[in-house]
Amino acid sequence: MAKSFEPENKLPNIIGQGTKITGDIETNGDIRIDGNIEGNINSKGKVVIGSNGLIKGEVFCSNAEVAGSLNGKITVSELLSLKASSKVNGDIKTGKLNIEPGAIFSGTCNMGNQATSGGAVQGPPKEVKK
Repeated sequence: MAKSFEPENKLPNIIGQGTKITGDIETNGDIRIDGNIEGNINSKGKVVIGSNGLIKGEVFCSNAEVAGSLNGKITVSELLSLKASSKVNGDIKTGKLNIEPGAIFSGTCNMGNQATSGGAVQGPPKEVKK
């Protein structure tokens, strides 16, 4: 049988404070953002937005912890945790949601199995170039 090769990434990806990235990010592992991202993030692992982190775009992942700011939609197949310092301006789709007192959220929220289409995270539609 042919098996597709996906390298196991034991080390998390870290976008440090003071770093700004414009563009989409795809990873099979976990990622922590303490800088600024303008673009979409698609992770098969956990996405952590640190207290200084800012994302302007959509996030697709299996688990997420937000302590910073997110301006855009977030789709999480398992658990989304909004920390007290978090500011989310956008729609949420998640299997489970944990919100600490003090978290700021503006948008709609769909929770449960129907929110994440059977637990599989679907990334943004791919562009077709003509």
